[in-house]
Amino acid sequence: MRRRPRGDRAALVLAAILIAGCSAAGSPHTRPSDDGEPQDRKEAGLRAVPEAPGGRAGPERPAEEGRKPAGTDPAAVGANELGAVPVLMYHRVTEDAAGVDDRTPQDFRAEMERLAREGYVPVTAREFTGGGIDIPAGTHPVVLTFDDSAPSQFRLDEHGRPDPDTAVGILLEVARRHPGFRPVATFFVNEDPFGDPGGRKTLRWLHDNGFEIGNHTLRHTLLSEAGEEMVRWDIAAGQWAVHKVLPGVPVVSMALPYGAAPRPGRLAAAGEYAGVAYRHQGVYLAGAGPAPSPHSTGFDPGAVPRIRSQAPAGPDASYGSTAWLDRLSDGRAERYTSDGDPERISFPRSREHLLDPAHRDAARPY
Repeated sequence: MRRRPRGDRAALVLAAILIAGCSAAGSPHTRPSDDGEPQDRKEAGLRAVPEAPGGRAGPERPAEEGRKPAGTDPAAVGANELGAVPVLMYHRVTEDAAGVDDRTPQDFRAEMERLAREGYVPVTAREFTGGGIDIPAGTHPVVLTFDDSAPSQFRLDEHGRPDPDTAVGILLEVARRHPGFRPVATFFVNEDPFGDPGGRKTLRWLHDNGFEIGNHTLRHTLLSEAGEEMVRWDIAAGQWAVHKVLPGVPVVSMALPYGAAPRPGRLAAAGEYAGVAYRHQGVYLAGAGPAPSPHSTGFDPGAVPRIRSQAPAGPDASYGSTAWLDRLSDGRAERYTSDGDPERISFPRSREHLLDPAHRDAARPY
C-alpha cells in the first residue's frame, strides 16, 4: 500500500533546497513521505507539444520480414490510420500473482505471442503521441507500458543481461521468434526503479536498448488529493531522478499514479519546481479502452486511455486486454492499420470525418 503525501510545508521547502543542490552536485536527496488509495481516474488536459530533441525513439529497425514499400496501395492492405490503438498497461509479472493488476510470466508471454501473431508491432508512448508510427503496411501499432518499475518487469543478472524471467526478458524472447515484432516499451518509473538504487544500471540499459523511460512521479503520490506545490514537486523530482542517470534525455511521457489527475489537470502536462522544469508530450490514464488514433479528432494527449492486461474472466474483465483485443480482432472495434508510409495518413473515405483538420495535408483517403 502506498502512503499518502503529508501537507508538510517544511518538508517541501527542504525538498526544494535538496533538488536545487543535488541538481548541481549530484548528491543523494530525501523526500517527504506519501501514501494514497486508488480513486476513479480524472482527465487532465494539455495541448500536444513538439518532440524534444536528443531522445531515442527506439532501436534501429533491421529490414523487417514482410515489410511492404511505402508506395503500397492503402486499400490493398485495408489501411485505417484513424483506427484505435491498444495501449496496454502492466504492473507486476510474477508467479505469485495476487491481484487483478498482476500477470504471470506465462500470461505475459501468451499475450506477447498473440500480439505478434495478429500483426501488432510495438511502438513507444513517445512515438505514439508524437504521431511517429513507422511500421510495415498492414500491421497495427501497440503500446506496451509498465507502471511502478517492479523488479519483475526488469532486472539484470550478474553478467549485466536481462533476466529471462522478467517482462523484458520475455519480450526479447518473443521478438527473436517473430521478426518485425519490435522489442520496445515505455516504463513509467518511480524512485529506485526495479530495486536498483537510483536506477543507475537498469535505466541506462533500457535507454541504450531503445526502451523509453517515462515519469510516474518519484513517490507515486495520489495527485488528485495533493496540493499544487506537492504535485509539481513530485513530478519534477521524478524527472530529476531520471536525469541523474540519463542527463539530457527528454522525459516526455507520464502515467498518472492510480490514473488520478491533479487539480488543475494542466499540472500533469507541464510545470516547474526548484528550477526543474517538466513538459510532457503525453499523459496516460489507468483505463479502460483503446486510445484514439493520434491523427483523429478524438485524440487528447493529456488523457490517453490504457487497457489493463487481464484474462477473459475476473473483475472488470470486459475492459481488460483479452476482451479488447478480441473486439479489435473481429471488427467490433476499428483498429489502426498502417499504410507503411509514415509521411501519409491513409483511411477509408467513409472515415474522413474523424480526421483532425491539423493533419489534412498528410491525408490519403481512398
